[in-house]
Amino acid sequence: MKLRSLYVACALACAPSYAQVSNDMEVIEVYATKRAQPIKQVTVTLSTVDGEQIDKEQLKDVTAIGHLIPNVKISQNAAEGTTPAINIRGVGLIDYNTSNTSPIAIYQDDVTVGAANNQLVNLFDIESIEILRGPQGTLFGRNSTGGAILIRNKLPELNTLDGYIKVGRGNLDFGLLEGVANIPLSENIATRISVSSKEYDYSTNNLLPGSEQAGMVQTDYRVALLGQWDKFDLHFKLNGNDWNGTVNPVGSIGIFKDPVNGVLCSVEELGSNNCFDAFGFNDGSERFFDVMVNNEQEHDTENIGTSLKLNYQLNDTLELTSITAYNSLNRDHGFNCDGSPAQLCEGHLGTKDDAFSQELRLSSTFDIGHLMAGIYYLHEDIKQNNFNDILRDLRGILDPSLTTTFYYDNTINIESTAIFGQFDWQINNQFTVVLGARYTDETTQYESHSDLNIVLDPSDLAGQTIDYYTVSGSETDDQVSGKLALNYQTLDGTQLYYSLSNGYKSGGYYGGFIATPEQAELAAYGPEYILANELGLRTELFDNQWKIAAAVFHYDYQDQQVFMNQASATPGAPPLQLLENVASSTIYGAELENTWFLGSDIDITFNVGYLPHAEFDEYVDPLGNALTDHRLPFTSEWNIASNINYRLNISDGELAISLGNDYQSEYYFDQNMNESAMQDNVLLWHANISYSIAAWHVNLWGKNLTDEHYSHLKFDLSSFLGMLEDFKAEGRQYGINLRYQF
Repeated sequence: MKLRSLYVACALACAPSYAQVSNDMEVIEVYATKRAQPIKQVTVTLSTVDGEQIDKEQLKDVTAIGHLIPNVKISQNAAEGTTPAINIRGVGLIDYNTSNTSPIAIYQDDVTVGAANNQLVNLFDIESIEILRGPQGTLFGRNSTGGAILIRNKLPELNTLDGYIKVGRGNLDFGLLEGVANIPLSENIATRISVSSKEYDYSTNNLLPGSEQAGMVQTDYRVALLGQWDKFDLHFKLNGNDWNGTVNPVGSIGIFKDPVNGVLCSVEELGSNNCFDAFGFNDGSERFFDVMVNNEQEHDTENIGTSLKLNYQLNDTLELTSITAYNSLNRDHGFNCDGSPAQLCEGHLGTKDDAFSQELRLSSTFDIGHLMAGIYYLHEDIKQNNFNDILRDLRGILDPSLTTTFYYDNTINIESTAIFGQFDWQINNQFTVVLGARYTDETTQYESHSDLNIVLDPSDLAGQTIDYYTVSGSETDDQVSGKLALNYQTLDGTQLYYSLSNGYKSGGYYGGFIATPEQAELAAYGPEYILANELGLRTELFDNQWKIAAAVFHYDYQDQQVFMNQASATPGAPPLQLLENVASSTIYGAELENTWFLGSDIDITFNVGYLPHAEFDEYVDPLGNALTDHRLPFTSEWNIASNINYRLNISDGELAISLGNDYQSEYYFDQNMNESAMQDNVLLWHANISYSIAAWHVNLWGKNLTDEHYSHLKFDLSSFLGMLEDFKAEGRQYGINLRYQF
């Protein structure tokens, strides 16, 4: 409460005097409807982050943008390299397994990235990012129950020869080398080549003798070709990613004060030297970033993709667009889930994901409005190669059924076809009605196979591998989603809009760790649905010096897909993990975004997200645990961010200073509302100071300046190993970048 009061006081103290300076009207164009539109013509609540901000704040990938946007939380989930957990207004999926699709869609240059495997997008040479909140069931359709994130890379520029080279260094052995070249090939054709290489260690300090500090090397490249003629233009892109290193080690939070007699630690004692796991382990240090882990797990990602976008102007009012894309991802990710020097829970997540998509759409402008209609096709093949080695160090000591290596390989094929259309009907200069609909037909075919390595002969601890189960089947969904929206602009330029929209996320097959054949038979899940009511406003006050965007919303969330992590009925066995449809949830809340301009030299943003209610309705899980009225995972009640930018001309150059913060109130990491598996309130500060003169630009940046201790995820293994896996977020980071523009 004190933090919220501090924010309100700051907002009032920072409010400008509007009598002095006038800020000319800026027309902001966005692509939330797959075409460039002034933001006040769009009946979608959205926030934008431009490439300049991404660059100066050293935002490495999509997990970093959640700190800037109200009611948006993006986490690295179960360590960097696994599928990110994206949550918008309480809608999200926290499952780390490699076969699922998030309810938040991500598009790069109009191309969906597909399954959640591909949502860990690295950011470099970016034009802008738009975060659309609420279901996007018309134009973006499939699996956008909670919203969509639109990433636009910088396009080549015709008749312009330029580029830059950027180098950077920072703490945690951070190193950066980035280069971009924009090259005209003719009057109508240009190419843009972008390459970025980063290396970095993590804040964690592994105390295990002989262990190496975990770290990654990440290389990205993109080659784009743009051609423009009178009635035709094309955009071809080839992009790739290579990423390898040692996985950030997980910390162990023991829950026992006395493991032998089962005496538990209090919530306040967790993480101290007084608490141990079920086997008596404690890392011996109370420093947050210290761990003691057998951490030989490696990460390797190789990704390559290509896309071709063609636009043809059929006549003065009609345009045809074709977007063809293919992406191939190969990823191997090792993990240690016991957080100790022992071999009690180690494994591997391997994925091969190939996706092809094709979209054809017509866009036409009439005297009374605008029509966009099209067809969409996606085919995605996911092949998993996973294993989980359980209690290997206790082979020959415990019951052989408890010391087992589970191999679980899944093949999942997704085929989705859709027809969509949206009409913006311009009633008059002030009033517009938006009507949209999408029909989707989708089939997911799956085959899940598991082998076990188990000790059958006590004299042979290497064990023998036997067939365990094979399950196959399919899930078919046939759905209609749509939107009705009303947009009204007053004579002074204020926009009021209301939208009624629905969306759905398709069913599928849970390809995570499954311990029994019975669970494997029940691992298919059905679609989820959301019905959203939303009322929004955009306006400028005091001669455009104060810009405001506000929205209130209510969600009726049916058959919600929720990742469950529940204790097994067998003592000492791994927890049951499954993804299934719960009864329903209700979510409502509000957002307020403010920007104040104090002349041309200073501006202030102050954004608030508020989710007073984001809870399961009446529901009892498969093990009989009542979840009725439980708060949804990863949903803070308050999300507040602010930023101040100051610019000053010095000689022939410009000095720019920025200071900002992000406050998240407490939230739970799973559906059980376990007080030990939650994140307390956290306030993070970031800043940068830059100076530009002629072709040179230097930027000093810092993140988490006060070195706050918080976690991306605490995964509850208390009934299995007597501990919680602690996936620690990064501590203080800082560095300096130097760029030369040519």
